Amino acid sequence: MKYLKLTLLLFVFSSVISCGGDDDICENGEGTPRMKMMFKTGGKVTKLDSIKVFANLGNSIVDFGWRTKVDSVFVPLRVDDSPYTEIYIKTSAKKDSSKIRVNYTAKSIYVSPGCGVKRNYENLNSVLLLSNSVKSLEQGQNFIQNEEKTNLYLNF
Repeated sequence: MKYLKLTLLLFVFSSVISCGGDDDICENGEGTPRMKMMFKTGGKVTKLDSIKVFANLGNSIVDFGWRTKVDSVFVPLRVDDSPYTEIYIKTSAKKDSSKIRVNYTAKSIYVSPGCGVKRNYENLNSVLLLSNSVKSLEQGQNFIQNEEKTNLYLNF
């Protein structure tokens, strides 16, 4: 009976230790990357005093809040089957939002059992639908595989 308890305890202990592994947690930026937007004034990259970003991510419009003294922001794109994401930009509480539509082709890539599938975006093309504080757009890198490169420049 003593050996049975010891064997059972050893089995339970080894099972607990073996649970979990490197694939259980999605680390090192393996998830779906966000789009990087930078700001320009007079053709030069600049910091904005304040900016508020909203994005229509399918079910609702998500408010990412006010940011101050920033030269770039990261915005997630839709992960459903929609071929575009609409982004709204405000630089003042008193002004109306500028509206940008980002068109793309989404591609799903399997990462790991813990992470599952991530989305990469190709053939990015941005269109300024409503110009208020944003005067024009400049295309950066036209695909998103990570968050290192700038994909869109907003001219103010």
